Amino acid sequence: MRAESASVTRVPALTIWRRLIMFLSVIGPGIITANADNDVGGILTYSQAGAQFGYDMLWLLFPVTVALIVTQEMCARMGAVTGKGLADLIRENFGVKLTFWVLLFFVVADIGNTATEFAGVATVAPIFASYGHWINAELLRVLMVAGTAAFVYITVTRGNYKIVERVFFIFCSVYLAYVVSGFLVHPDWSDVLHHTIAPHISSGNLYLVTAIAVIGTTISPWMQFYIQAAIVDKGIQEEEYPMSRIDVVSGAIFTDFIAFFIIVACAATIYLHNLHVPAAHQIQVNDPSDVAVALAPLAGKFSALLFALGLLNAAIFTASILPLSTAYYVCEALGFERGIDRRFSEAKIFYVFYLVLIIVGAAIVLWPGAPLLGISFWTQVLNGALLPVVLVLMLLLINNKRLMGTWTNGRAFNIIAWATVVIVSLLTVVSIVQGFMSSGGS
Repeated sequence: MRAESASVTRVPALTIWRRLIMFLSVIGPGIITANADNDVGGILTYSQAGAQFGYDMLWLLFPVTVALIVTQEMCARMGAVTGKGLADLIRENFGVKLTFWVLLFFVVADIGNTATEFAGVATVAPIFASYGHWINAELLRVLMVAGTAAFVYITVTRGNYKIVERVFFIFCSVYLAYVVSGFLVHPDWSDVLHHTIAPHISSGNLYLVTAIAVIGTTISPWMQFYIQAAIVDKGIQEEEYPMSRIDVVSGAIFTDFIAFFIIVACAATIYLHNLHVPAAHQIQVNDPSDVAVALAPLAGKFSALLFALGLLNAAIFTASILPLSTAYYVCEALGFERGIDRRFSEAKIFYVFYLVLIIVGAAIVLWPGAPLLGISFWTQVLNGALLPVVLVLMLLLINNKRLMGTWTNGRAFNIIAWATVVIVSLLTVVSIVQGFMSSGGS
């Protein structure tokens, strides 16, 4: 009887270990892609939400997380089932002409996005210079931007996929600095919990615009191309996909977990500070580095340094992945070899194009008098206009039984997915209109 019971208990243990090993073998694309979305623009948006409205927008992270899971899961599933990238599928199913025009606008937007990430590197230079008076802030800015460009290219192109993925995991772990920073500001956790569970909706125009920005910064067009390309590069297939789905879901949850603490950190310091001082002395958040500067007197230098470190990490991380995503989908669409497991001689166009994107992005930031705010604004406008397009193309592809077989969306999932498309599209239109009105008014 003892031997029999022992054999019964060993089978589940073996199954658990086998599942764990399988999960560890497929983990990566979901977590990395979702975390890369917490870029410079995302950190600025979450910081403004906390600084302007306190904890009022914490509840919004729940539906935002669901939308992120839905969109990322569809692309990951298509990559596992078809073994092809999203751009490749668009070209094959919708023709070269549509693919050309869509990708042309995507490339323009991604150049602006890449420049925005390098701008994030530049904005933290004065903060780090203030901790060491031995170096000039402007010189450090140039060195950090140029050094980041070199580091990004060498790191991504000199290793294989496994090595690069490990480096990206390190970047993901640094985001935990925002969690530590959130605890260091000592928020009222009962108030935080109340606002997280119970929606607090305001009819004010600024609240609406900020809510749209929070939703819009979570789902970016380039993310959909990158996660599908990463799934293909990692060699994940249909039988492994159930474990890969866990990676996608956990990645979406983790990235908005970080966003939660960014909002908390700003709400517990800047928002509360602004409530008790005259308008002339209120802290304005126009740049993510403004938050790090503001935290020093409000929460201590260590908290401020952690916030700045998180911002630098986000900028370098996304400056690595975003142009990589662009190089992937351009080469997919044009039929060129691509992938960081390929040698330079096997994928020259891929590596050269990746290098050009990095150089252009860094050069824009270092160019004297470059209109970085204007570039950031128009890039977000273009991102917003392109997002509904790529979401509709994704849904048409995922429901194509010739491509997906039994892996098409079910009815319930389609309802959620199409609702996401409609809501994101409507909010994008409102966001663009609001942006034009505010830019025209200024």
